Amino acid sequence: MFEFGRELMRFFGGDTFSAPRDGLTGGDQTLLELLDLRLLHNEARACDVAAGRIHAKDRAQRKLEAAIAWREVARRSGDAVALRKAAATAESAAELFDRRRRPDGWARARCEQAYCAILGAELYGDDGLFAAAEIAFREAGQAARGGIGRVLSDIGVLAVDAMTRPAPKDAQAARIAAARFVQPITDLSGMARRARPARLLAIEARMIRIDLLLGWGARLADRGLLQDALTETNTALDVLQADYEPVTFGRITSLKGQALALLGEMTGSAESLLDGVNLLSGLLKDFSRDQSPLDWARIQTALAQALQALGEATSNEHSFEQAVTCYDRASLVLKTVPALALSAFVTSNRAICLSRSAELSGDLTVLDAAETAFRMELAGFAAGRNPTAWALLQVNLARLYEARMDITGVDKGERAGAVTALSAALDVFSEQGLRSLSVVASDALNRLSEPGRARAVPPRP
Repeated sequence: MFEFGRELMRFFGGDTFSAPRDGLTGGDQTLLELLDLRLLHNEARACDVAAGRIHAKDRAQRKLEAAIAWREVARRSGDAVALRKAAATAESAAELFDRRRRPDGWARARCEQAYCAILGAELYGDDGLFAAAEIAFREAGQAARGGIGRVLSDIGVLAVDAMTRPAPKDAQAARIAAARFVQPITDLSGMARRARPARLLAIEARMIRIDLLLGWGARLADRGLLQDALTETNTALDVLQADYEPVTFGRITSLKGQALALLGEMTGSAESLLDGVNLLSGLLKDFSRDQSPLDWARIQTALAQALQALGEATSNEHSFEQAVTCYDRASLVLKTVPALALSAFVTSNRAICLSRSAELSGDLTVLDAAETAFRMELAGFAAGRNPTAWALLQVNLARLYEARMDITGVDKGERAGAVTALSAALDVFSEQGLRSLSVVASDALNRLSEPGRARAVPPRP
């Protein structure tokens, strides 16, 4: 998948680029796929240099190319500095385009600003950025006369609406919401002959749709929605070439593995779970961590989730141990950017796997390690910034306390600790209107109130 010598010679050697250019790609964003993170950093800086020259041809377009490169740097690394650089450069590009003189270019630059905001919301859990993205998308849609800018603004408005509104109440509503993406994606695909970037942008839009279908399918426990997501991944993979578009190919394949795992978890099919595990583990054999560290960490996390589901389905302690290993590998990347929302997810699920492994093996040492990890996470967590994530950590800590009581059959204060954690979590879930999570916390409290669950340690004489 990553034979860079042959590919770079093919694209960047010989007479392919006879005119002097800054950087390796000559402004062709489709070629960013072939660059690893180090080369991508260099490419973004080269784009800055090209855009900064006084006599540069079409400085607005050069600025837009730089913004696209910097956003890709942020997307692969989680670097907040790179993301701020991307947003600021896109803003500069919009000023240079001028809404009255070049409305389509201005709209494209505003869409790039909006996608920077969406990426920030996804990476750091700052939902307030969605509002800024929606404003930018709507302004771009009003200004654009047609072309890529107009279609991207339509897709962006649909994406922000789907991400910020309450989830659909049933599968039919979810399908209606997902169907709104079909026409804009078709329009964008139709532009690929005239504009090379349109092809990958259409696939990016399809990825948004797949993500939404997976989320809604898991939330509503609807097999049809998950099957729709799986079909969408196959459609996207059919038009991708792993050798020339390795990063996007890896992202789509990861989504396919998640769809298979979710279907297996929902239907109780160990075969589907194994298909997801095998697909994701096979992808990791080819996907380079140097190419995109954050995507590599996401794939490790997706594999860990699939193994975790397999462990639950089969009560296999070894599956949980493998999941912990995958979470540990993901943490190698995430520890360098601890502010990422994914970091809390990985830490939480790693502890759950340790807890389940301890329950199956009766090994309290494993449980001690999990409890320590949770306490460290809670100690450095700002509850006010993301109350839902904080409450989930409390629920999972309570689960560790439950596991300890189940293993030992003795209550040494674990019941009181679990009740305190779950009560705090239930308050947060109720305030946030998260009914399903409130039910999880309430059910756990009811379990703890069952008589005879664990005997209290008698007071010392």
